[in-house]
Amino acid sequence: MPIPPSEQQRSQTAELEALRDACPQWLAGHGPVTASRLLSSIPPDTKVDRYGDGGVVAELEAEVARLLGKPAAVFCPSGTMAQQAVLRVHADQRGRRTIVFHPMCHLEQHEEQAYQRLHGLIGRTAGDPHRLITLADLDSIAEPVASLLIELPQRDIGGQQPDLDDLAEQCRWAARTGAAAHLDGARLWESAAGYGRPPSEIAALFDTVYVSFYKGIGALPGCCVAGPPEVIAQVRDWRRRMGGTLFGLWPNAASALSLLAVQLPKMPAYLEHARAIAAALREVPGLRVVPDPPQTSMMHLLLVTTGERFAQVARQLAAERGVWTWAEPMSTPDPGVQRVELPVGNATLELSPAEAAGVLASFVE
Repeated sequence: MPIPPSEQQRSQTAELEALRDACPQWLAGHGPVTASRLLSSIPPDTKVDRYGDGGVVAELEAEVARLLGKPAAVFCPSGTMAQQAVLRVHADQRGRRTIVFHPMCHLEQHEEQAYQRLHGLIGRTAGDPHRLITLADLDSIAEPVASLLIELPQRDIGGQQPDLDDLAEQCRWAARTGAAAHLDGARLWESAAGYGRPPSEIAALFDTVYVSFYKGIGALPGCCVAGPPEVIAQVRDWRRRMGGTLFGLWPNAASALSLLAVQLPKMPAYLEHARAIAAALREVPGLRVVPDPPQTSMMHLLLVTTGERFAQVARQLAAERGVWTWAEPMSTPDPGVQRVELPVGNATLELSPAEAAGVLASFVE
């Protein structure tokens, strides 16, 4: 059972939140998530759905199917639910239970193995945790596989993604072995910009594709799965079984539909800004960008500092310069090196590359 926070911990958390909320500038992403901003993304003339049918939900599903070049799509309230459902469908269709994915796959690292506990699926990792999957990694697998899941970009190793030819070969491996190729495209919008191709061209390599709306798009939570009509119909059934077919899904769907039109054209600018920041950081001792140059509009930073000093500098930046960075870093095997994730969004664009580099250099000076 988790130990409840102490009074001192609650006080420290409240103090940190107050400091964060007072900052006029944010380094990462789109800045603070506020109710007013999210509610303003819902047009007042939105047509409501009823249990996921009709209205703006149907409009969003049609638009996502169009953007991804797939015949059908279904809206789900969470990516965890959506990907469990589509992977279950692929497994049932093939009479196989094994899913192959990267060791740092979101399903494995952040969802408490729900695919196994709820659906009886078997996860098998391929490749090294610190690099991308290769075709050789897949060729070493002999057992029958239900689906190959590829995450683009691979978030937990800095937003790396394979060469397009390598990606196509891996999807062909899935087809050759009778497995489905499924794309965890939570950040497909950013990934496509990194490849310099439309999302539909990337999606065409896969049988099914999942995309998120609250990350790079900045909408209310929600996602879509796109693919063949017979698969999507079964995902829709699983959405209902898993409690995701709410009486009304329209607020989240409307937010996504309106912000897709606003945010998708900005993806190349986010990428350009990310690469300009990375270039500026090459002159900063004690700081490394992973990967360098960034392959999408996100990157990981390795900083030569301790966790305690990092937290101290982050609070100083917030209190003295009004710039919010991170509450705390992610640890690495070396206690003298900290890791953070920097997604570039609307808030980041408000800082020039030199200004962003100056903020980041504060952590290692």
